[in-house]
Amino acid sequence: MNVVIFGKGFGQPRQLNLSGFRAGLGIAVLVGIVIIAGFGGGYWYSAETGSGVSTNELADLTGELQEQRGKIAEIRQGNEDTLDALAIRIAQMNARMIRLDALGRRLTEMADIDDGEFDFESDPALGGPEEPMAAGSNVAVPEVVDAMQSLGDQLDNREAQLNVLESVLMNQNLKDRVYPQGRPVGAGWISSYFGRRTDPFTGKPANHTGIDFAGKMGAEIVAVADGVVTWSAKRYGYGIMVELNHGSGYSTRYAHNSENLVSVGDEVKKGQVVALMGETGRATGPNLHFEVLHNGSRVNPVKFIRESSK
Repeated sequence: MNVVIFGKGFGQPRQLNLSGFRAGLGIAVLVGIVIIAGFGGGYWYSAETGSGVSTNELADLTGELQEQRGKIAEIRQGNEDTLDALAIRIAQMNARMIRLDALGRRLTEMADIDDGEFDFESDPALGGPEEPMAAGSNVAVPEVVDAMQSLGDQLDNREAQLNVLESVLMNQNLKDRVYPQGRPVGAGWISSYFGRRTDPFTGKPANHTGIDFAGKMGAEIVAVADGVVTWSAKRYGYGIMVELNHGSGYSTRYAHNSENLVSVGDEVKKGQVVALMGETGRATGPNLHFEVLHNGSRVNPVKFIRESSK
């Protein structure tokens, strides 16, 4: 095969005679160059545009993926910390429930309330129709939420029972404080009872409106219930006297005192010293004339003294 080469640098056209081995080698080299160029161009084109994503974009996506993985790890750790905190809170609520139950049982015993009226041993009875939660509610851990809801309901129930129990105890305590009970003197003996007797001054039958405690001059006289002082001065027949109003229609009088230690308008507590024993007024010696009035009528004080010992 003859090949003619034309070019300015060659001057006259040159003719190459390619035959046999040389011809085959030349063709093989030419074909190889074409194949290599095709593969190289295809690879470059595929790398740049064949997938629709450039190398820079792929690097950006890889970075975003790593960032999202980091955020997921943070969220997972945060959820674990939240669950730990919820577990601790549930334990605290359980401990509080145990203390409230113990307190409730103790207060029930103190209030002398029948068993079953306030039950601190079992879960509260519940009821009501089912109401689905609003759409979009997110309950990540149903077991934890259910446990906390149950404890919250039990705490509400215990709190309601304790509030009622507190009112009962307060009413009982208030009743005990304002109801006349006990002896008005720490020492002394009853020298004259309520009702018909012989008057010590006239010797004639007379009605005694209270009871007398004989004792020592200056002995302490105490209030038998909470109340307000409505009289603290001399009174005909009574000598120096203190009168207390206890509410609910009850009042008490402490007479023949040597000295009063309270004034009109003072609030006194049960057991507070209000006067000192004397023999002022119609008295034959140091003694306390003690009266109990209910709705303005004198009643036998012995009843109230005996009730305090029950």
